[in-house]
Amino acid sequence: MTTASPETREDIGIVLRLRLAGFVRSLRDSGFKVGLAETGDALALLRSPLMRKSHNLKAAFRALFCGRLSDWNTFDDLFDAYWFGKGVKSGVKVSGSSSKKSMKTIRELMDAQGSRQDTIAGDVERQPGEEDEDTDDTPSGRREGASIAESLGQVDFRNLHDPEAAEKAHELAERLAKSMRVRLTRRDKQRRKGPRLDLRRTIRHSIAHGGTPIELIRKGPRHRQLRLVILLDASGSMNNYTAVFTRFVHGMLDNFREAEAFLFHTRLVHVSSALSERDAARALDRMGLMAQGIGGGTKIGEALAEFNRWHAARVIHSRTCVLILSDGYDTGAPEALGVEMAKLRRRCKRIVWLNPLIGWQGYEPTAGGMEAALPHVDLFAPAHNLDSLAALEPYLAKL
Repeated sequence: MTTASPETREDIGIVLRLRLAGFVRSLRDSGFKVGLAETGDALALLRSPLMRKSHNLKAAFRALFCGRLSDWNTFDDLFDAYWFGKGVKSGVKVSGSSSKKSMKTIRELMDAQGSRQDTIAGDVERQPGEEDEDTDDTPSGRREGASIAESLGQVDFRNLHDPEAAEKAHELAERLAKSMRVRLTRRDKQRRKGPRLDLRRTIRHSIAHGGTPIELIRKGPRHRQLRLVILLDASGSMNNYTAVFTRFVHGMLDNFREAEAFLFHTRLVHVSSALSERDAARALDRMGLMAQGIGGGTKIGEALAEFNRWHAARVIHSRTCVLILSDGYDTGAPEALGVEMAKLRRRCKRIVWLNPLIGWQGYEPTAGGMEAALPHVDLFAPAHNLDSLAALEPYLAKL
């Protein structure tokens, strides 16, 4: 972290420090990974005379705060919305920037020196209970969002009777899935970096670039990325969970190349194309049109038989994890379900069955279909709240 000398601390006022604190908070609300080190470096940048021009500061902050492609795609809008109020009416939510009085240019804030000159970089990371001087008494977006996430994390989805709380849980489930997808993809890329360099192939490939080894070729077998195949039960007995599970699956499939999704009730429907839509509402509308009869009975054995016959060879390879989201209630013959589960187990690397009923007190997997499926399941885990869904990530990371 860059540490400014005492002589340079007079170049920036308390107002601008507090505005920077609000900007850091808004970046965190939007999913940016910003810590104390980045905040201290940002303060050092603000002290530079070159940063008096907004386009210079935006470029410097972008390089400092953006560590992922998604950060780069959203940073400019967040910066303009916070520092200049651009696009706030169009729905960009920025903490601490709602007051018109605080919409000052960066140059004006730098010129408006405060009387206090003893604040250092660590003051941007305020202690709990401290408030900004330029904010009102309402809770900040970050604190409110964190408290809502914590309160909903252990609530069973079937107990979400308030429409606003239910919608918030749906959004959190999708956000959770997206963050899991990003972290799993990053871990997988790191694992694929082999330790040994194939020097001969590297030199051969460098000829096209004038002898410069731009691409390093490594030895070892080709690594296949973990693929996720999701089978979602949309029968009537799953009505209390289908909505939030659908948003979770949408978050996993959004721009995730190695994932496929199927929905089943009395029949099987391939819904990957619908759930790959960026807009969640449009994705759900498309899925509803594709999956007519949703909310009816359940024939898990017949759905798996259709999957094994028509789709398994195409979507499953040696590093595939099949994720089944179902309560295990099957109106078909348990023996048929057992046979199809055995076929599926021979094809894939792992079978994970997430059952929301496990979170119910006194639940035992005594249903005929569930008993027939369990011998072929590698992980049988709950999925009744957000915390139980989040617990899936460490297991997938080890595959």
